[in-house]
Amino acid sequence: MTVYVMQPDEAIAAMVAPEGRLNPYPLYEAIRAHGDLVQVREGLIAAVGYAECSRALREPQFRVQDASSYDIVYPEWRSHSSLRGFTNSMLFTNPPDHARMRRLVTGAFTARRVAELRPAVERMTDQLLDRLAEIGADGSPMDLMNEFAFRLPVAVISEMLGVPEGDQVWFRAVAADVMIALEGLTTLSELARADAAVDELSAYLGELIDRRRRTPSDDLVSALVQVRDSDGDRLSQDELMGNLTLLLNAGFDTTTHLLGHGVLQALERPEFRARLCVDPDFTVNYVEETLRFEPPVQATSRWAGADVNLMGTEVPAGTKVLVLMAAGNRDPRRFPQPDRFDPDRPDIQPLSFAGGIHYCVGAPLARMEAQVALPMLLRRFPKLAVAGTPTFRARWLARGHNWLPVSIG
Repeated sequence: MTVYVMQPDEAIAAMVAPEGRLNPYPLYEAIRAHGDLVQVREGLIAAVGYAECSRALREPQFRVQDASSYDIVYPEWRSHSSLRGFTNSMLFTNPPDHARMRRLVTGAFTARRVAELRPAVERMTDQLLDRLAEIGADGSPMDLMNEFAFRLPVAVISEMLGVPEGDQVWFRAVAADVMIALEGLTTLSELARADAAVDELSAYLGELIDRRRRTPSDDLVSALVQVRDSDGDRLSQDELMGNLTLLLNAGFDTTTHLLGHGVLQALERPEFRARLCVDPDFTVNYVEETLRFEPPVQATSRWAGADVNLMGTEVPAGTKVLVLMAAGNRDPRRFPQPDRFDPDRPDIQPLSFAGGIHYCVGAPLARMEAQVALPMLLRRFPKLAVAGTPTFRARWLARGHNWLPVSIG
């Protein structure tokens, strides 16, 4: 891998520029050349080492961006509905409110509940594979992202939440703009798109909430509405909307791009493709290596709520720590030959779902979906092949393909 010779602040500026977003990995290495925990400028530190990222994610004195910190860095943030929406979710909430909200949804994502969902995921995958067989019967290329990698996780999270099947395709375009708000690097024009998308999604969720209030069902929306109506101290209306927006978006976006990355790696490496079709244990390792090698979420951030000593580095209160999880996943101290895709490496444990109290609540579900869907896809279409040049979407934080042309042979 080419390592750029540049200062850390130059590397970060390049990383978020359009060209850098397409391949940020050399820029992570440019930062690593200065250390594993690097002072970028006053008030900003970048963590690129595996141990440093892991510790930062778990440090109790570190806080996520929330309403109070937005007030300092962007006093006008409340004028943007997209920022207001996510700030009312557990993703941008610190203790004690974070634990209160998280407890309300974790029951839907326990190991037992995820295992119970497996037959439904297999059924949904089968239905999508039948659809792929119809679309690709004449040998023409199709976009695997749109026709499979998006549709499966959105169908799964929709069933959990109670979103009707007919609304799922509409949701992709809206969600793509909603997720702009999570980039943290957007221009005001891009944020306007996110605001419009959140407004549209909020209107939709408001109607869904009203329907579930009148006619409850066995889904997560109904459960959260019941909590909201019975005890507003446990979940406010704004928090209900914020967490539904988060669950509906984050509930499919990460898995969509995990599937896209996983399929492409298999199509480029026939020896791994063959093993995926027959070896469930290998499939588990393969998914973990995909998460390490191409994490759908590249980074997150933490703010020091007090002076903290982070592995020998003094981090003053108020400092922002940019936790580059994708860089930690390629730390040569932790992963020999980190730029080599190797599902047989031992003890992978990627940082891709963050860590600590903000560890991704949907991580077990995302893993299970990939472990089910990848082998089923490759067994059903043994001649599946890339049929064009895949392209990445112009996002850095949530990295993934927007176009993955394939033919089924």
